[in-house]
Amino acid sequence: MTTVSVGDTYACEFEITEEMVKLFAEATGDRNPIHLDESYAKGTRFKSRIAHGMLIAGLISNVLGTQYPGQGTVYLSQTLNFKKPVYLGDRVKVALEILTILSEKNRLRLKTVCQNQTAAIVLDGEAEVMVG
Repeated sequence: MTTVSVGDTYACEFEITEEMVKLFAEATGDRNPIHLDESYAKGTRFKSRIAHGMLIAGLISNVLGTQYPGQGTVYLSQTLNFKKPVYLGDRVKVALEILTILSEKNRLRLKTVCQNQTAAIVLDGEAEVMVG
């Protein structure tokens, strides 16, 4: 297992772009107009288009599988609490913290938090992963 300790943290940032939202909608078939149609979105409580919640959650998968703990990591479970909308152009910081190390099973339990550029939490939860 990668050398890690309880309490270790890792964070990185992503900008939410038009292309990301369009590609996510295409890949998943989720073409809700709140994500794709600005005139529709203006009439909602959000007043502008918002990114898919699962697109933001997918950023956690990106970090876990490619950055920390890194390649070969396999998602086993994830809880998600969607707190605030994420708008196109927002910067989202994905932060991870190791809560538990299950060495005998080669697994980690992590706190997962996504914050926007004003440090507001937009998503939080916990993940369990098997380290490759």
